[in-house]
Amino acid sequence: MSIKTANQTTLQRLTEAQPFLVDCVPAAQAMGLTGRSVLHAGPPLPWERACATVQAAICCAVRYEGWAPDDAAARALVLTGEVRIGPCHHLAAVGPMTGIITPSMPVFVVENRAHGNRAHVTINEGLGKVLRFGANDASVVERLRWLAGEAGPILGAALRASGGIDLRALMAQAVRMGDDMHQRNVAASSLLARSLMGPLVRSGVDASALARVADFIGANDQFFLNIAMAAGKAATDPCLSGADSTLVVTMARNGTDFGIRAAGLGDRWFTAPVEMPKGLYFPGFGPEDANPDMGDSAIVETIGLGAFAMAASPSVVRFVGAGGVQEAIAATEEMAEICLGEHPHFKIPTMDERGTPVGIDIRKVVETGITPLINTGIAGKIPGTGQIGAGIARAPLACFEQALEAFGAR
Repeated sequence: MSIKTANQTTLQRLTEAQPFLVDCVPAAQAMGLTGRSVLHAGPPLPWERACATVQAAICCAVRYEGWAPDDAAARALVLTGEVRIGPCHHLAAVGPMTGIITPSMPVFVVENRAHGNRAHVTINEGLGKVLRFGANDASVVERLRWLAGEAGPILGAALRASGGIDLRALMAQAVRMGDDMHQRNVAASSLLARSLMGPLVRSGVDASALARVADFIGANDQFFLNIAMAAGKAATDPCLSGADSTLVVTMARNGTDFGIRAAGLGDRWFTAPVEMPKGLYFPGFGPEDANPDMGDSAIVETIGLGAFAMAASPSVVRFVGAGGVQEAIAATEEMAEICLGEHPHFKIPTMDERGTPVGIDIRKVVETGITPLINTGIAGKIPGTGQIGAGIARAPLACFEQALEAFGAR
């Protein structure tokens, strides 16, 4: 098969995905995540190379599971191998920022009904001091336990009763309403809340518990982010079988390394040092306080959203400090130069209904020198700080050069 034909086939496989949100259950049940296991964002990462923010989140997760009473004991368990760490991507999952998943954490289940595979992601914790940004105090653990004990089971019951929520349709509508599905999820979160309203009310749970879940969803404009990521994972995983394709199916970072995987190269990672994001900082913080970029959330750029859809979401450009409407259109047009096509379902009204650029081609990246642009949150580099801003980051060119060289050698 020619590369051109393989790329067309793989791109179609990606864009024809039909992700449905079908359940919310503990990771042990949904993913078979058993024993003392902690998953993290990005490519494989030995403990000694992990940044302090990721290490703090892992220790907090160990405490949350009750495997250790404090961070020192948690660290010792990791160092001795009694607690195993590994990438979310290796178990059909994704995680924002630090990306932490442990067995008892509830995960949303997204089913790709076009190809039969599933993807998983934790519930978005909200803003402030949260695990995904490396916060690790008692309030973080308390919220995680509430998600596991109350919110997760209620959401799971509602989703099972709903028969599944069509995420592709919901995301297409949200793009038209100004979301990029990475830094801006206001419309998508609202559309999801509307879809969940009936099933939640009919679930028959205690009114006070239902009110707490409703308040939690209503107060979190980024609630849909994690679900968009799982939709992206469900869409891209079937593309790993594209033997002669140069299409990028994974972009992920862990605060140390940026990694990509390409359809024609299977599960093999190609990594380079991750870059520092550039953007706007919350009062009292600046670039000197920032952690290098992290998270599996670049999966949304891999399916044509996030920074690739900025023309549909000019407000995001101002939020991340990158300009206005014209800069948003320019960003989307630049990303089109490294993509194989346009998404048939994610349309941009301000660009005469063109589809968002989709199908990053490692050949085009290396040929043009244009690397994928990613919208991102910015975490503090000091453990416990949490989110300190938002901005944009670039994927390092070296990842794509390595992948292209390996593709040629194969």
